[in-house]
Amino acid sequence: MGFDSFLGNPQAVAAVREMLAGGRVQGALLFTGLEGVGKKTLATMLAKALVCEKGPGDFCGICAMCRKAEDRFNAAREDLARRREMKDSARRVEGLVYFDLQIIEPITRFILTEQIRQMRNVAYTRPFEFRRRVFILDDAQTIHWQAVDLVLKVLEEPPDTSAFILVCPNPYELRPTIRSRCVRVPFQPVEESLILQILAKEKRLTKPQQALAVRVAAGSVAKAKAFDPVTYEKQRQPWLGYLEALAGESPSSTTELDWPRLFDSTRALSESRDDFEGSLAIGYSLLRDLLHCLLEGSPKEVVNVDLLPRLKAWAHKLGLRGIDTLKAGLDEAYRLQIRNVNQQVGLEALAIDVLRGSVTGVP
Repeated sequence: MGFDSFLGNPQAVAAVREMLAGGRVQGALLFTGLEGVGKKTLATMLAKALVCEKGPGDFCGICAMCRKAEDRFNAAREDLARRREMKDSARRVEGLVYFDLQIIEPITRFILTEQIRQMRNVAYTRPFEFRRRVFILDDAQTIHWQAVDLVLKVLEEPPDTSAFILVCPNPYELRPTIRSRCVRVPFQPVEESLILQILAKEKRLTKPQQALAVRVAAGSVAKAKAFDPVTYEKQRQPWLGYLEALAGESPSSTTELDWPRLFDSTRALSESRDDFEGSLAIGYSLLRDLLHCLLEGSPKEVVNVDLLPRLKAWAHKLGLRGIDTLKAGLDEAYRLQIRNVNQQVGLEALAIDVLRGSVTGVP
């Protein structure tokens, strides 16, 4: 137990341990980095270390204070889940009760003003059960704009008995005045070898699936553990049909294009507006792979590693100009998501642009 059980990001763990050893954990910390690398996990570990009976510098996980801390975090998660399920949005913030150790997350799309107001009220009272209060604001970038000033006031003069840990993937989504009042602890993507070890222990995926999961996760342990190869293949298949129609037989004119395959793929790609952004993410990853293959970069940079031979063939048939045209087309599709446009027609027109520009050489 303790910090030694944390996976990856040794520099972040070392920074936290140094603060604890020196007895100088700041009133406001900012944990930033990729989703799924353990920012919130380390924040809860730090909270336990601040109250553990066997400290300082670490936590045991088995003393009365550590067990009580885990109970408080579990109660906070259960309360949040219950409030999110309420159909009456006006009642979601009724009766908020915050413990000495509290995880605060968005109830709706935002962390609401009433949540921040309750945090501030509790923060300025003496701890009830522990030596120190710790408030973990997960997805801090979702704090409602009407509540940002309340957060800022608390961070400007944090009470001696309370600590605030803001968890946010991109620190620049927060106001500069908030960032300047926090000590930043950056997190890096987790090493592929470590994620592979985790997946191998789970024995849920085959070795080829593990390799693919690691590349898709891009350093996120959470994404790798949640990777579903069946769902991913289903989402990726229309893009493969699209690329095969464009580059599989190297058509030299629109009359030679495999229109049935193209129509099937564009229909599948655009049939669900809700999933279109996720589908575009897979499309972008395939384009990056094609570019790496064309420029003969390291295979370690390829995400869809199970498709490497096909990707190399497609990349050389499309060429740099064709890949660039596809990239511009996906950028346009991304911008048009919020408008009522026919994405299927757009993807079909994009295919013609690619064919005219990169295959036949017509400008």
